[in-house]
Amino acid sequence: MRKLSVAIESWPIAGAFTISRGSRTEARVVVATVEEGGARGRGECVPYPRYGETVEGVAAKIESLAEAIAGGATRADLLTLLPGGAARNALDCALWDLEAKLAGKRAWELAGIAAPQPATTAYTLSLGDPASMEAAARAASHRPILKVKLGGAGDAERIAAVRRGAPNATLIADANEAWDDAVFAENLAACRAAGVALVEQPLPAGADARLADVAEEERGLIRFCADESIHTAADLDQIAARYQAINIKLDKTGGLTAALELKREALARGLSIMVGCMVGTSLAMAPALLLANGADYVDLDGPLLLARDRDPGLAFEGSVIDGLPAALWG
Repeated sequence: MRKLSVAIESWPIAGAFTISRGSRTEARVVVATVEEGGARGRGECVPYPRYGETVEGVAAKIESLAEAIAGGATRADLLTLLPGGAARNALDCALWDLEAKLAGKRAWELAGIAAPQPATTAYTLSLGDPASMEAAARAASHRPILKVKLGGAGDAERIAAVRRGAPNATLIADANEAWDDAVFAENLAACRAAGVALVEQPLPAGADARLADVAEEERGLIRFCADESIHTAADLDQIAARYQAINIKLDKTGGLTAALELKREALARGLSIMVGCMVGTSLAMAPALLLANGADYVDLDGPLLLARDRDPGLAFEGSVIDGLPAALWG
């Protein structure tokens, strides 16, 4: 019989992590553990208030399935037992980990995909005033890809400052829905002037129809990536006309099982792929690495933003993630 347990953990962030919605100094995560026959599978999720989630609420939702898990509920069953979101993610990834250990195989073998290859992750710069963001960019200028958190008014100055600080880095601008009609044109022009490669979720989900009207020749200079607007494969038809890329996060899809489907469907529609994360430990990043092969962008820098990580954790050589230890996950 399988046994489910749930734990809430706090991991200090190195300094603070600031986006348009606020700032925090710790990552509160929920870990689901499923045990069977001496084997143990773990999955970590990061509940997100933007989607109406709380740490305590997600933990309770996971615990409510203890009887179903004990009765043999599978990853396929989870797709109907829970909606997409953090709770299903933790359970789904725990089951992947457990199944791999019971089978004596790696998770990617069970999924029928190639082993993860070394992946270069973006490194996130928190939202701040232009001077502080320029200094942060200069300190991180050795990293090849920087993700720049923006906040709406004043973003033109922020993105120019970051470009001064890191003249050679590939830049991803992430507004977290903070732009509106008053600043859209100015901020987009600043991104073009700075050679930004991708603009992630500039407008609020549900209010992003304007992106479909950006001229095709202008899209050749800059591309839009959906984040808050895309959760599962069911969202693809609505966003495909507005975005050229999507950010796949396990905490949105509700686990690796649904994320693999989303990636397949998105590629079939010609969309580019970013594999992203919330701020969590290497345990949260590990399953997402199975999506990284062939992705246009990898943004799995959560452990780099923490004051400390799990042991064992993922091995980072600068911005390169090289290998997925079996002792960590999968």
